[in-house]
Amino acid sequence: MAAADAQTPVFDETTCGSLLQKLQQIWDEVGETDDERDKMLLQIDQECLDVYKRKVDHAVKSRAHLLQALADAKVELSRLQSALGEKMYVGIPEKTSGTIKEQLAAIAPTLEKLWKQKEDRIKEFFDVQSQIQKISSEIAGTSEQVESLTVDESDLSVKKLDEFHVQLQELQKEKSDRLQKVLDLVSTVHDLCAVLGMDFYSTVTEVHPSLDDSTGVQSKSISNDTLSSLANTVLVLKEDKKQRLLKLQELATQLIDLWNLMDTPEEERSLFDHVTCNISASVDEVAIPGALALDLIEQAEVEVERLDQLKASRMKEISFKRQAELEDIYARAHIEIDTEAAREKIMALIDSGNVDPAELLADMDNQIVNAKEEAHSRKEILDKVEKWMAACEEESWLEDYNRDENRYNASRGAHLNLKRAEKARILVNKIPALVDSLVAKTRAWEQERDTTFTYDGVPLLAMLDEYMMLRHDREEEKRRLRDQKKFHEQMSKDPEVFGSTPSPARPLGPKKVTGPRANGSANGPTSRRLSLNSHQNGSRSTSKDGKRDTRPIAPVNYVAMTKDDAASHISGTEPIPSTP
Repeated sequence: MAAADAQTPVFDETTCGSLLQKLQQIWDEVGETDDERDKMLLQIDQECLDVYKRKVDHAVKSRAHLLQALADAKVELSRLQSALGEKMYVGIPEKTSGTIKEQLAAIAPTLEKLWKQKEDRIKEFFDVQSQIQKISSEIAGTSEQVESLTVDESDLSVKKLDEFHVQLQELQKEKSDRLQKVLDLVSTVHDLCAVLGMDFYSTVTEVHPSLDDSTGVQSKSISNDTLSSLANTVLVLKEDKKQRLLKLQELATQLIDLWNLMDTPEEERSLFDHVTCNISASVDEVAIPGALALDLIEQAEVEVERLDQLKASRMKEISFKRQAELEDIYARAHIEIDTEAAREKIMALIDSGNVDPAELLADMDNQIVNAKEEAHSRKEILDKVEKWMAACEEESWLEDYNRDENRYNASRGAHLNLKRAEKARILVNKIPALVDSLVAKTRAWEQERDTTFTYDGVPLLAMLDEYMMLRHDREEEKRRLRDQKKFHEQMSKDPEVFGSTPSPARPLGPKKVTGPRANGSANGPTSRRLSLNSHQNGSRSTSKDGKRDTRPIAPVNYVAMTKDDAASHISGTEPIPSTP
């Protein structure tokens, strides 16, 4: 058995020659002919040739595959370089050499790095493009899904990526600007709703649900539609605010007019301070929450209506108050009006019901305005009249003082009278210039207005003219008395020259003829007295209710005459000067 094993060749050592030798041994044992042997050998050669051919074909195909792989690798390398924008890549030999597998082995690490870089670059492109798409969708107001995004792998260069980053930054800035505009508009809507007393949340969510405060800032809509709707809402609210403010100011003006008309107390007025405080405010100045709420305006409307009704019931009281104000203006301006007729006319108008109370009061207000204007135009002249009257009073006092024979006695108050007399003489000397100025002013006033300037119903120029005539008569009387006194003195010194001694009749004293009465009228001698009706016997005062007091009032410069003086005047020796 050991010999058999020794003759059998080991499999590992089997070769074509050993197999052929084994085959020939078998043929020898079998007795195969040479032809058969040649035929079999030829067949074996053919089969070996086929095997070699197959191996060669396989090797050719394998080489072609490797070459294709190398070519594909080079193409992929070139494509990746082009896509990534890398013209030269570290690790790629400038000249390839060696076997095909060596060349593939040299390119493989570079391809791996470029593929990894491509994947990373695609992710970067996807991220930046997805952000661009998201922000663009927010601006456009659409809900395009980011999953549908595809990255163009033909250009993954850093330059292209930078372009997307620049676009993203621009969109992010636009988003930030739009978001700020949205927040500003929402804040404006909030403030306007607060002032108008409106529900902010329902107003703003009607524009877009995301504008509610419960949502995050970044979640708010920034689309063109949202911005446009918000801007339009702000315009509508501002116009509403403007109209409400105008309405409220109109109501506030009516309230103040009615309060002033009816003398409403401050406590009652203070209840509507929140209405009247904005009477002169601009739209932008009104910022207090609820200041223009509808219920506040309705409250003011109700109060105006209530006061209107109250005004109608108090029309007589209010009208007479206006009439009293008008009469007071005329009285202070020394203008005579028929107060009784005016009050009767007011009563008749109100009782008839044919006049609108507002129109009646407006007409009376116009009369008051006109009266104030007329009083203002007369003020300068009236001031001069007051100075003239005051000077006339001092003139009258000075004459009484000069006739007092005891004026220089050391009695109590004598020094005070002496000082007053000095001042009175200075003032009296100014009377002619004062009268001339007053006449010039009065004539200019009358020419400008083509009407007569009256003082308590008496033409002022007539008063001044009569005063100047009385003053002239007084000067003549003084001159006559001085001449008479000189004559009597001469007679006393040399009675023989003038004949018999004169009768012991009392010499006539100077006539008391001075300035105007307290009411401004002036009366001269009876031969020149003005026909002034009720003014001839003194002024008549005007009471608050417009009725005149018909009782005569003694003039300021009145001096009681003695019985002898009265008798002398009554005897007809000379006319009685009427004290003005």
